[in-house]
Amino acid sequence: MSLRKILALMVLAALTACGGPHPNVGTATNLTCVPYARQVSGIGLAGDAWQWWDEAAGLYPRAHAPQVGAVLVFAPYGSMTSGHLAVVTAVQDSRSIEVTQSNWVPYRIESNQPVIDVSAANDWSAVRVWYEPVNAMGATVYPTYGFILPH
Repeated sequence: MSLRKILALMVLAALTACGGPHPNVGTATNLTCVPYARQVSGIGLAGDAWQWWDEAAGLYPRAHAPQVGAVLVFAPYGSMTSGHLAVVTAVQDSRSIEVTQSNWVPYRIESNQPVIDVSAANDWSAVRVWYEPVNAMGATVYPTYGFILPH
């Protein structure tokens, strides 16, 4: 094999190594968002993530404004057929929060990830979520039901 081919293979191997998971994507886990949100928030609901909103009625306070410790409930959307849950870790202002969540990036727990309200009524019914693998706010607008507050 020529020196040129060996160098080309070495460069290709080095570039391929860069294609692995982003080093800041979070902690590896097998937990989906539901058991993780239950564990972190203490809110004892079950079922798919999107079902939590209706299941919380009469059991937990629900709101359309964030509070630390609350669970943001995402509606099913696109390939996210079970919805999603994220626990609020910080409220930055009326339109931006940080959340801790499991499985937004598959098999990862991500802490203190930005989420912004992009709803016309400022009621958190539509959000954009930070996507760590690209180190930027995601372009997709996700529908949400609101926040379930812990007791």
